[in-house]
Amino acid sequence: MGYIAVILGIFFGELWIKNRIEAKEKSEPAQSGKQNARKLCGSNLFLVRRYHNTGAMLSLGKKRRLLVVTISVIFSALLTAAFLFSLGRRGNVLLRTGLALLLGGAFSNTYDRLKRQYVVDYLSLNVKNKSVRKIIFNISDLCIILGALLAAAGVP
Repeated sequence: MGYIAVILGIFFGELWIKNRIEAKEKSEPAQSGKQNARKLCGSNLFLVRRYHNTGAMLSLGKKRRLLVVTISVIFSALLTAAFLFSLGRRGNVLLRTGLALLLGGAFSNTYDRLKRQYVVDYLSLNVKNKSVRKIIFNISDLCIILGALLAAAGVP
């Protein structure tokens, strides 16, 4: 049951954060990602700024939104099947934990693509390298990356 709590925690936690980001930044345009960047809780490492990503990671496929949505839904369905299949097996906590993180992130971003027509990204790194600094992501993206690494490490 703990894995389901991880999935739901990521999904609903991100939904809450994204709704707050959208409500707080409503008056400003969301596409540039350069507007009103502010430090996260006084941290010098993270900046908060709203960006509407109509594509996939790093805005790939921005002009092929339907393809991105379709792939996102299929990917989420396949991950769900793999996760459910893993529940019937003993051991391999690493794989199931990775799949739970992946699913929480995938469900959150897929929901955004279906409901909002874009994914709300809101975090960037406050570093000198402009290429890295202009990347805007969300917690779901981090869960997907960490989940993929854990799941790959846990594959027998």
